[in-house]
Order: sequence, then C-alpha cells, then structure tokens
Amino acid sequence: MLALLEDEDRVVDPASVEVGAAHEAAFEAIASDARNELLVLVEGEPGGGGGVLLGFLQVTYIPGLGRGAGERALLEAVRIRPDRRGAGLGGELVRRAVERARARGCTLVQLTSHKDRADAHRFYERFGFARSHEGFRLPLG
Repeated sequence: MLALLEDEDRVVDPASVEVGAAHEAAFEAIASDARNELLVLVEGEPGGGGGVLLGFLQVTYIPGLGRGAGERALLEAVRIRPDRRGAGLGGELVRRAVERARARGCTLVQLTSHKDRADAHRFYERFGFARSHEGFRLPLG
C-alpha cells in the first residue's frame, strides 16, 4: 500500500519503501477501529507472498449532526497500480465502498481529490460524484 502511495504515476517496488513505526501504528489504528476500513484488491495468493496488490482505498465512517444526523463515508487514498489502470479495478473498489456505505445506512459518500488530477475527477464524476465544495487544508507538521 505504501508503494502505491509513494508515486501514483509509476510502479514502485514495495521492498524499496521503508515501513516505519508511524506506519505500523496507523495500520493498527485503522484495523482496530470499527469506523475505518481498508478495501483491497489482490491478484494471486494474498498473504502467501505470491499476491500482487492491485489497488486499495480507505473508508472512514463519520457520525454527524447534519443530513438528519446521518453517518457519512469518507473515501481516501484511492489507488490502483499505474500499470493496471483502465481495466475497471478502480471502479470496482469505488462500487464496493459505496455499497458498504449504503448497507451501513450512510446518507452520503464523500471524497477529496487534488485539483491537478483531472483524470481522477472524470473517473469520480462517472460514478455520480459531484463537485460541491471548495476544500481547505492546514498542514500541522
């Protein structure tokens, strides 16, 4: 997963990516929190060393007071291996995430995407996502 996050335009050898204590803590926090999920696509034998990670995304379920106090699903880190794009894998991940959110009773699925990612924006719009807000960020470290 970290290799896919390292560079979204080229395939990065997973062995070249250093997994630090902060990454391990983040994976543990996600795995132990019922409001977080990682949806993963693997080709071959997962866990046996022969599987190839094709893509993943993180879903965080957020309780809220708006929209009738409905829970919303936030999609983050949507990534597909660059050499496997265009085969419908990203669409499969997004469809699964939306289905899981709907089954959970969420009233909204949302995501953010960097302004420079025109191809990603067209991809999300094909699934019915609409540009509705301007986002703001404040890096803290």
